[in-house]
Amino acid sequence: MMDFQHALPHGWETTRLDRVATVNARIGWKALTASEYQPDGYAFLATPNIKDPEIDFTNVNYISEFRYNESPELKLQIGDVLLAKDGNTLGVVNIVRRLPRAATVNGSIAVLRSFNMEPRFLRYVLQSNFLQSHINAVKDGMGVPHLFQRDIKRFQLPAPPTEEQRRIADFLDAETARIDRLMQLRRTQVASLEERYSTAISELTTPGISTAHTRNSTWPWLPEQLATARLGYLARVQSGVTVHGARAQDSEDATFPYLRVANVQGERLDLTEIKEITIPRPMAMRSMLQPGDVVMTEANGNPDNLGRGAVWHGQVANMVHQNHVFAIRVDREKLIPEYLSALLAASHGRRYFRFTSTQVGIATTSSSKVLDFPVPVRTISHQAAIVSEYESLKSAADRTRSALTRQLCLLAERRQALITAAVTGQLDVSTASGRNVTEGVTA
Repeated sequence: MMDFQHALPHGWETTRLDRVATVNARIGWKALTASEYQPDGYAFLATPNIKDPEIDFTNVNYISEFRYNESPELKLQIGDVLLAKDGNTLGVVNIVRRLPRAATVNGSIAVLRSFNMEPRFLRYVLQSNFLQSHINAVKDGMGVPHLFQRDIKRFQLPAPPTEEQRRIADFLDAETARIDRLMQLRRTQVASLEERYSTAISELTTPGISTAHTRNSTWPWLPEQLATARLGYLARVQSGVTVHGARAQDSEDATFPYLRVANVQGERLDLTEIKEITIPRPMAMRSMLQPGDVVMTEANGNPDNLGRGAVWHGQVANMVHQNHVFAIRVDREKLIPEYLSALLAASHGRRYFRFTSTQVGIATTSSSKVLDFPVPVRTISHQAAIVSEYESLKSAADRTRSALTRQLCLLAERRQALITAAVTGQLDVSTASGRNVTEGVTA
């Protein structure tokens, strides 16, 4: 029994999903392989295609007519409700409002075809807090979250009269669309902020990088007149420890906190979760961080983030670092760590590591490439002035980004609360406008 049943309005009933809709999904995929995908044909939707407000029918794989016809119950129709039942997107819901071409779905999506409930209302019920909580409670699988069809069919749903379902769906269509527009505006503002911030710190650290007419013959994004020195002349790279669960215990073993790839987040460090490793003390001493080290990862799924470095300030005592995290230890008489961090965050750093990276699945770099990084030559006093301006720009960008992110979270929470209140009858849509849902979060 679900919580919503205790407060349903008079005249509302409860039902089970399989009493108002068919539930169909693939059990396996009849030996289909990626080699069968075609340049064109029948759209084959995956979970990334249904996670946004509008279903994406363009960035899809295509299959043959034969494969499309193998599962007629999964040939999409207008009004079909799509539910992600596997993986990280489990619980994502969307509805087919248009079909620009014939389409079907892969094995990670269930197709719910309503025969006794307004499809849009069904979609919103599945998005509500109580149903999403229930999905999280029943999901199963070996390592990968999974919903079985038998569990989907047993979902308990509120069932108001059909006319009320339509009124609620009309109300939520209008109100969620308005909130979605506000959320998209905030995302656009975040993207604009990131672009302005990147431009500002790039011009600060490498003046003329976006305007110079003559370019460096080796590094074509740099102005020709900008003198550089190889990082290897100014710093050394310290290697980290390899995490190896089968290592034999030793009398010199001790337990140390260690910095992982997950802790290095671009220009900042996320130290909310610090793991420990047991290794011999001599090994730990060779890979222990010191205040002023610039840490960066050797690989990243996003090439634009490869090479970003954050300064370690000794926040945790006796911290060692993983072998997939480089520790760059500068000569303080020649280079300020924060100056190097600013260079790595700016366009120069982004372009260098994208230009020199090796990409086999994910973008990777190496210690030799890190040491080859061309550092614009500056006096220590000039570096300090650049660092001061950089930190001011970064602080202002962080504050603005935080405010926009908070508004996005607030809008998402209120969108969810509005859906839940409407589909459980806690909100009378015949009298409510829903406009107070975005009070304080206007454009």
